[in-house]
Amino acid sequence: MHMKISSFLLVAVFWVFSGIAQTPSGYQLPPQEIIDLVDAPSTPSISISPDNQVILLTESPELPSIDELAMEELRLGGIRFDPRTNGPSRAGFGTGLSLMNIDGTNLRQVSGMPDNPRIRNTRWTADGSKIAFNHTTDNGIELWVVDVASASAKRLTGPVVNDVLGTAYTWLSDNKTIIYSAVPENRGPAPTRPRVASGPVMQESLGRRAAVRTFQDLISDRYDEEIFDYYVTSQLVKIDLDGNSRNLGRPGVIWSYNDSPDGNYLLVTRIEKPYSYIVPFSRFPQRVELLDMNGNTVRLLAEVPLTDDLPQGFGATRTGPRSFTWRADAPATLYWVEALDGGDPAVEAEYREQIFSLQAPFTGDPVAGFKLALRYGGISWGKDDFALVSESWRATRLGRMYIFNPSDPGSEPRLLFERSTEDRYNNPGSFQFTTNEYGRGVLQFDRRGRKLYLAGPGASPEGDRPFVDEFDIRSGETTRLWRSEAPYFETPVRLIDADRQLVITRRESNEVHPNFFLRDMRRNRLTQITELPDPFPQLRNVYKEMVHYERNDGVPLSGTLYLPEGYRIGVDDPLPTILWAYPREFKSADAAGQVSGSPYTYTRIGVTSPVILVTQGYAVLDNASFPIVGEGDEEPNDTFVDQLVANGQAAIDKLVEMGVTDPDRVGVSGHSYGAFMTANLLSHSDAFAAGVARSGAYNRSLTPFGFQAEERTYWQAPEVYHTMSPFSFAHQMKTPMLIIHGADDNNSGTFPMQSERYYDALRGHGATTRLVMLPHESHGYRARESVLHMHYEWLNWFDRYVKNKDR
Repeated sequence: MHMKISSFLLVAVFWVFSGIAQTPSGYQLPPQEIIDLVDAPSTPSISISPDNQVILLTESPELPSIDELAMEELRLGGIRFDPRTNGPSRAGFGTGLSLMNIDGTNLRQVSGMPDNPRIRNTRWTADGSKIAFNHTTDNGIELWVVDVASASAKRLTGPVVNDVLGTAYTWLSDNKTIIYSAVPENRGPAPTRPRVASGPVMQESLGRRAAVRTFQDLISDRYDEEIFDYYVTSQLVKIDLDGNSRNLGRPGVIWSYNDSPDGNYLLVTRIEKPYSYIVPFSRFPQRVELLDMNGNTVRLLAEVPLTDDLPQGFGATRTGPRSFTWRADAPATLYWVEALDGGDPAVEAEYREQIFSLQAPFTGDPVAGFKLALRYGGISWGKDDFALVSESWRATRLGRMYIFNPSDPGSEPRLLFERSTEDRYNNPGSFQFTTNEYGRGVLQFDRRGRKLYLAGPGASPEGDRPFVDEFDIRSGETTRLWRSEAPYFETPVRLIDADRQLVITRRESNEVHPNFFLRDMRRNRLTQITELPDPFPQLRNVYKEMVHYERNDGVPLSGTLYLPEGYRIGVDDPLPTILWAYPREFKSADAAGQVSGSPYTYTRIGVTSPVILVTQGYAVLDNASFPIVGEGDEEPNDTFVDQLVANGQAAIDKLVEMGVTDPDRVGVSGHSYGAFMTANLLSHSDAFAAGVARSGAYNRSLTPFGFQAEERTYWQAPEVYHTMSPFSFAHQMKTPMLIIHGADDNNSGTFPMQSERYYDALRGHGATTRLVMLPHESHGYRARESVLHMHYEWLNWFDRYVKNKDR
């Protein structure tokens, strides 16, 4: 009898645990409607030639398979790369090239392409006569060139390009020579890790402050250093279109190389030792040097030490020369900037930066230029006596732009714009660029050199209305040339002729999918130049509306509401609803309340978009406003949870008022910081029936030196870190929560351990929860199997705990 009872109990225990843990094995599929949307073909991307005569269209592939993501990958120095190819792992590729005239005529496929092309890094020559690209094979990366006139391609090198650091190649201004980064000849086999360690891994700090944020994929021991050196070391090679080549300089860990506009010099940045185990390679010691085109060193410009001890704050930077750049409108002049405040934003200083320059032949002393009161943002080159420089300060969200005269280094810049960088409504737009004879981007003037051109998103209370403006340099006044008009959303792509006011635009509406057009702004004429197919015809009749509402403190909010095809507002029963959002920090309530997006865009989605759930009978509020405001001396995160809950409640109240949402059947979801938001909402609010959090962080003590927009450390604001961490409140979680995470997440701060430990905490306190770790996936999900399984999990969870709640 005893044996029979034991056998029965054994079987019962097995079935109990089967009911808890034994879900269907392997990758699962969602309903066919979702599969069809995920598998919808991508539309080609376009690139316009520098001379504005030809358009290059690049075809995109389907989602990769899990087999591709499972290929060997090395993770060192803060980067991930494929040891078989000496290039980036998980990179996106094009699968075909075609050309057409700027007016949309004479569409032709590029012939002579490699079999099964995997195209990356397409780049035009300055005159638009050639296009280079990289083709990735099973054992390396090749360099190819397309002749535009004949629309034919030819291979220039074998699989010898080294693109591990993203420095594959560059065209010279003569339109017939390329410098590329090559795997060194006779490199030999890769180092192998010893079976037995030769000793412990040791790190030591002797009172030197080195507070850094969390980073992924770092070097961790001597063997990692050897492997990193082996794969990132490259040799610069100069090659012409006939395949004649020669080496430039010595091999090394070359992070970047940029030729002077006249093609006579090469600015090279090398990574030096010692390497660090706490920061990525971009902060390793650097040697910045100038070479001639025979590979000889002309001048050592800077020796940069290891940068692991930056002062605290987003306004921090390193000391010494940095941000080297060639002046785009001169043959060979270098510019750079140096901090005057020690790179420390906490230091009071009248001026924080100073600009320096040095002309060929680079034998004299650098010329000290003007100073900036804020942190340097960059220079936009124009002509001999005209350029723009920007500066900004993160803490106050202040941004400025100045006009300066490059031919007179002693002259003071003249203020052009001053604005809040978070104020979208008063954004003047971005100055437009054209390509000069050196193949460099320079400011686009009218033929008299008196006017510039601005294009911007045109944010307004009615939504984005992109525009093109003409800017008079003498008066500082702007004239509107064109603005997107309802019921279309039309955005400028390239101003191809400033004097004739011709612009390439991308145009769409709620009913019409996007295509590219040639717009004559002067005559108000529009000519369609592409006939791209609609990838999502099944979403054409989905209802879409931009909704506006207010938070309980008066901050205006908005979001885009999607309803299933055929749903009748005010007639049909309220729907189960999913809210999708991503919190953003602001220093101004006025800026926080500004509308983002347009009510006139076509329903076009990514493969992991929450809008897909509308096909399964859900209402979806996408891109719901979730501002976190901290005005004056207050920091936004001081009241993070309260504002988060208020944002969520305001959205629900609005949708219930409209009659589209059942208040008892609302789910919430988000990715990354949106996942963090989701967990906090479920921890501190009973407004939601369930949540799905994708690739988030939940314990802020694991990111102790700052996260997202938080500059303070854990030790400076322990209560903020504690209160903002859903992990701290796992004991009070009462709402079902699904956690999804890429098992190989590379994003700083969202280590997979975050989800694993949070799940353990929830499970330990009896919460209804489920953890899904997607093998081989990083921060965003790419494999078809992973994406479809994510939808399967997402839909099942919401169906069980939202749609069919209490049913």
